[in-house]
Parts: sequence; structure tokens; C-alpha cells
Amino acid sequence: MVKHTGLVTFGGAVAGFAGVLILHSGLASPSRSALSGAPGAGTAASAAKPAASAGKPAASAGPVATGPTRQATGASEQYGYGILAVQVTVRGSRITDISVPTLQTAEPLSQQIANQAIPMLRSEVLSAQSAQINGVSGATYTSEAYAMSLQSALAKLHVR
Repeated sequence: MVKHTGLVTFGGAVAGFAGVLILHSGLASPSRSALSGAPGAGTAASAAKPAASAGKPAASAGPVATGPTRQATGASEQYGYGILAVQVTVRGSRITDISVPTLQTAEPLSQQIANQAIPMLRSEVLSAQSAQINGVSGATYTSEAYAMSLQSALAKLHVR
């Protein structure tokens, strides 16, 4: 009976994990891209703008992407399941890219969680243009370490 209980538990964990992946990939909700502020996605606020403003110059929605491209790597942050460091690329004061050149995990499950959380965190940063992001559910320690390393890199670049 113990073998079946373990199999059922494992199967439930796999099914739940698949559900989280589907939810975070946007497949579960076609309006997810509109809510996340993804490029090309319409929002209720932008849809409500009157057409008469089309001839006026638009106000900048975020940091300006002018000036030289600069990069910095944040501090290596030790978290509950490993170590990570974030490298950020900015142009002017706009964050244009984020990568994780240092990622060491304690075990395969931690690696798997990090591999799923990091692209979501990257997307959050590019959308928010800041280190003030929402963490990924189920990857709290990874999210916190990512944000701390990112903040360290942004401080080196003198970007908020």
C-alpha cells in the first residue's frame, strides 16, 4: 500500500506542477498577455484612450532607452537551495536584458524550479523596469535572491 501512496503523491505533484506551468505560460488564459503588459498586448487603459490624441506626441511610458549600453553583474546571493547572480544590461536608464550567469543549486529539484522561475522573473523585471517585482509562487527563495542580486547590479550602474 505504501508504494501506491507514494505513486499517487508523485502523480499529484506532477499534475500540479504541470498546471502551474500552463498557468504561467499563458496557455490557460488568452488574456494573460494583456494583463502582463507584454509587448503588443492591449490593456483596458490603452483601449480607453480617445482617438483624438493620435496627433499629439505620447508621453514616455517608461525609462528612456538612449545612451550607451552598460552591463553589471550583481552580488552572488546565497539562498536556501543554492547561489545565483544576475547580470543586467541597461541602455540609458532602461533595462534591456537580464541573465543569470551564476546559478548553482543543491539538488535537481532546485535546478528545475530555478529553470522555471528565472524566465518568469526576467519577464517581470523587463515589464516593471525595476527590481520591485512579484516573486514566483513556489520559488520564493529564488525570487528573493534574484531581486537582491538585480538590485545590486542596478546600484552598480546607478539605475534606481
